[in-house]
Amino acid sequence: MITNLESILSDSAKGMKRSVIRELLKLTQRDDIISFAGGLPAPSSFPIDDLKKISCKILDQEGSSALQYGATEGDRKLREILTKRYLDQGLQITTDNLVILTSSQQGLDLAGKIFLNRGDKYICGLPSYLGGLGAFSSYGGVPIGIKFDEHGMRSDLLEETLEKMQEQDEMPKFIYVIPDFQNPAGITMPEFRRREIIEIAKKYNILIIEDSPYRELRFEGEAQKMMFELDNTGQVMSLGTFSKIFVPGFRIGWIVAHEAIIDKFVKAKQSTDLCTAPFVQKIAAKYLEEGLFDKNLKKIIEMYHRKRDVMLKAFEDFMPEGVSWTKPEGGLFLFLRLPEDMDAEDLFKIAIEKNVAFVLGSVFHCDGSGKNTMRINFSFMDEEQNRIGVQRLADSIKALMNNRVEI
Repeated sequence: MITNLESILSDSAKGMKRSVIRELLKLTQRDDIISFAGGLPAPSSFPIDDLKKISCKILDQEGSSALQYGATEGDRKLREILTKRYLDQGLQITTDNLVILTSSQQGLDLAGKIFLNRGDKYICGLPSYLGGLGAFSSYGGVPIGIKFDEHGMRSDLLEETLEKMQEQDEMPKFIYVIPDFQNPAGITMPEFRRREIIEIAKKYNILIIEDSPYRELRFEGEAQKMMFELDNTGQVMSLGTFSKIFVPGFRIGWIVAHEAIIDKFVKAKQSTDLCTAPFVQKIAAKYLEEGLFDKNLKKIIEMYHRKRDVMLKAFEDFMPEGVSWTKPEGGLFLFLRLPEDMDAEDLFKIAIEKNVAFVLGSVFHCDGSGKNTMRINFSFMDEEQNRIGVQRLADSIKALMNNRVEI
């Protein structure tokens, strides 16, 4: 093995960090642990039998092209179907505005590759998706966090921050937001807040990255317009994915953006993976074309709705006074807040002993705050495990509270 590996690493490689969540999942693989840590879809949501049939159809009808290299932009049929779905939602786009990616995580990585030089700043939420923070960090991006209220990123603090940054001649490259069922907070940004942020971005001439992996997983309430639609000028680029609403193993995502931005993503993707796997793209296109996607999505929504309700009821039944949590209208997560003087890292040690796991909320805060918070996933475990797991978590919190009193 080379002895001077560290000395020859690139700046980007030196900035890379292992995913806290991926590493945490290794610690929670025991059968006796109820894990709320991952953002995993329920395996029972995967349409295995349908995919077996469709895979055979693709091999029979399009085998040669399905197993060959494909266009960097993605499978034409899949792009047409996705474009039509967006048109039905109110977006004014063509297939020239949409490129298939190898997961929306690739989109975050390519955004860092395209827009960030080392030391460049970008705006994100407090808290914000760890995968986005990691992707941007690997290119030397410096996050500037904006605190949340019940409606998501505070527009007043955003404007104050941008005004100061403009005075110091250090404007950020983009604003990164997850407006629907935000990861990790579970908050949905209402239309008025989306419009406020868009207008601020226009005022200061800054791009917005709208990360939207959970949008279709709405259980209740009114769907909000996408920021891309509200803008409709090219100020916003939107990332989508099948990972949470179809199957994560296909690693299919996409970006919707102005054609000038799309061109940059195509060039960046060509030097990354040439193309997303044509075989899985064709399977996805056929699955959508045959009307199976929406039928299965309805089942997924109903299942996750029940799981969320069971978890919220368990919180009400078991949690001690002083603990609060968000009540998401959809998605996969809720955010739990302990009393200010408690540390979720101390709680984690107790919780693991009681065979329940979660993700520390501090890892989603680029400024190191949020030490009294945690992210809870309700989609992966079954309803009974959700209830038992919450009871174990509540017992862990009570134990930590008692230890604090004794000290």
